[in-house]
Amino acid sequence: MLSERAVELGRLIGQSSEYQTVKRANDLLTADKDAMALLEKMERLRQEAQKMIEGGQNPTPEMEQALDGLLGTVQTNATYQRVLVANENFDKVMMQVNQWILDGIKKGATSSIITLG
Repeated sequence: MLSERAVELGRLIGQSSEYQTVKRANDLLTADKDAMALLEKMERLRQEAQKMIEGGQNPTPEMEQALDGLLGTVQTNATYQRVLVANENFDKVMMQVNQWILDGIKKGATSSIITLG
């Protein structure tokens, strides 16, 4: 029964407007070639800097400047902003869902009535 309820909850979450908005925003971001190119370039540079740090070296000032510049450009991209807002709203919904689950667990733990179906 628990697995069935969990699947049902997942289905309802997947149908929520917040989740649908996240999906649409991510699809738009994926289709935005300029934004994706910036994100990929930023990720490559970030990985390169991480390897340098792991090797005991500091990233060059040029690398840091390039990362800062890319980050600034990405953060002003409207498509990227939509993704951030959509994810933030969905995270709020999921925090509320988790709170409802926690409330249910607390009630279930104190209930003397056992229901299995």
